[in-house]
Amino acid sequence: MAVDISKLVSVVKQKIDFDDLSGKGVAIDAFNTIYQFLSIIRQPDGTPLRDEHGRVTSHLSGLLYRTSNFLEYGISPVFVFDGIPPVLKERTLQARASRRREAERKWEAARAEGMLAEARAYAMVSTKINKEIIDSSKELLELMGIPYVQAPSEGEAQAASMVRDGLVYASASQDYDSFLFGADIVIRNFALSGRRKLQGKNVYVNVELERIELESLLGRFGISRRQLVWIGMMIGTDFNSGIRGIGPMTALKIAKSHASLREITAHIKEKYGKEFDSDPEEVERLFLEPEVTGMSMSDFNEIGKRCSLDEEALVDFMCREHGFSEERIRKSVEKLSASRQKRGQRGIGNWM
Repeated sequence: MAVDISKLVSVVKQKIDFDDLSGKGVAIDAFNTIYQFLSIIRQPDGTPLRDEHGRVTSHLSGLLYRTSNFLEYGISPVFVFDGIPPVLKERTLQARASRRREAERKWEAARAEGMLAEARAYAMVSTKINKEIIDSSKELLELMGIPYVQAPSEGEAQAASMVRDGLVYASASQDYDSFLFGADIVIRNFALSGRRKLQGKNVYVNVELERIELESLLGRFGISRRQLVWIGMMIGTDFNSGIRGIGPMTALKIAKSHASLREITAHIKEKYGKEFDSDPEEVERLFLEPEVTGMSMSDFNEIGKRCSLDEEALVDFMCREHGFSEERIRKSVEKLSASRQKRGQRGIGNWM
């Protein structure tokens, strides 16, 4: 489970639109975004888009069309892919895999009974990302001329590092872990904004872009980033299960009234009779000192300079190899080309 500090974040989030991000670089959590595309872009019974060879293509559709829109707004996206997960995340990954298997079983049963709404809802929960999906996503980005960074471990940690180092303006992710990793500015609903149907209901809502600044979040509650990490640990993160009975506001109170993680650990044992299920110091270290690849602005700009749009190869990849409509793909390619030319005319000198 990703940390749920939504009750704290809700008081400092700001509604924005894509024009507010024009001329800015955004590090996009690739796995998070691809997962969203795979979940949402499905047929009525929940079946994902596939080509004639049976390969899933929902993510390719989302990446091409949505990224083209980002560029039209003058946004410079760079996708950040996860690397090898920390050992402490293994339990979370196993739990997610178990939930996906159960959801897939229910999806097949609902589809067999003609219960399309239920089938689609279960199908979304069963969404999984494999090597083929990651490889095809990277290939598409390369053909589009969109830069990406391979993180050594957690993609959110790498994106947060890029924001702190001034390489990009913000990190785009749905997960609040980004704040624990130290991202100064996080954009939520980056790939989801617009009119969306609520899962399992015949109700539509307008999903808006949100900007949250870490400084505002910490200042609002009078805490440090380290204390925010403690709060996340008490609630539960991808690296530990949290303490049952402690919610965001209680965790906030505990974090502010104790001077160290050791004191918090002792307090929890005394008052709740419980202990963290993972080494708390190691979890704290994973957030405060994550494994990331450091880059200078010069290094980062070189990544962008090496990216170039290959129009015909992109059309071949999407249409000949994966069966998309050539008319629609060529329109998107035209948008990509026009956006790059416009950026060049501004004389920026490099991609970012």
